[in-house]
Amino acid sequence: MSKSLVSTIPPPRRWFGAGRVAKIRFFSELCSMICYPHVKINLGLHVLRRREDGFHDLETLFVPSDQFHDTLEIIAGDDYSRTLKGLEERYAPVTATGASAPRLVQAISPEGKLMITIARAEGVDWDPLSDLTARAYRLLDETYHLPPVKIFLEKTSPVGAGLGGGSADAAAALKALDALFDLHLSPQALSAYAARLGSDCAFFLHEEPMMGSGRGEILTPFPLDLSRFRLEIVVPEGVHVSTADAYRGIVPKAPAKPLAAVLRQDPASWQEELVNDFEATVFAKYPSLRQYKAGLYGRGALYAAMSGSGSALFGLFPA
Repeated sequence: MSKSLVSTIPPPRRWFGAGRVAKIRFFSELCSMICYPHVKINLGLHVLRRREDGFHDLETLFVPSDQFHDTLEIIAGDDYSRTLKGLEERYAPVTATGASAPRLVQAISPEGKLMITIARAEGVDWDPLSDLTARAYRLLDETYHLPPVKIFLEKTSPVGAGLGGGSADAAAALKALDALFDLHLSPQALSAYAARLGSDCAFFLHEEPMMGSGRGEILTPFPLDLSRFRLEIVVPEGVHVSTADAYRGIVPKAPAKPLAAVLRQDPASWQEELVNDFEATVFAKYPSLRQYKAGLYGRGALYAAMSGSGSALFGLFPA
């Protein structure tokens, strides 16, 4: 077990202007790890074909954003939590007016090896033991027989909005467990584990724009300078898009021009040529999303689109 007293904060990486720096931080002290998983947006998303395994082949550019992030703490053994007291104070009372479910929940796995606590202002309406961070622990535990851990997760990134917050948490959990228990997993091994947790999960092991293909788990670096833009993400209140529903209306097809070719063009051309295939079907069911997109253009965005299968939208504004 790692007993490192050294704190490690990777250098910030800049993708957008106006001082916006996307980063993930890790802090290691004694037997605990604290990290801040951030979200992503999709620049272009094409659904190419349906596969024999029931999934779809995609092409999309994943771009990290620090506009939203969660806080994840993983503790080994009997070490104490640096975040629990703050969670208990911020999320009391646990059941609050306006929350659809308890705002702070806790569960212990049947064998007693995993205790997980999740806090969210809007309520936690899922089983904590089914959370992707818990699944990440169980996945590594199958092979490495990890010691017992406690997981504390504060969810402040939007849930079910096409921003990948759950996948980001899972990837951060894999990296934290690898560091905490000195597993020395290779980047390839971490990516393979991440792909088993979610199609876009492997992207969050990186901190740079990546072209995604296959289900989204096949990643290739794609240099793209967005420093002259300011990113603004909008999450419409009360609109939750089911990924399964989004796929139901999709007719897979190859685009007229490869996504990489469009992205290499002047961004002034993106409004007409950079497409998210999900927008047609999702906007038909949720017309208000089309209005949000128009509002971003109305406020001066050079490009605006929906992220993933929605419901979040984003605009790229001149910095």
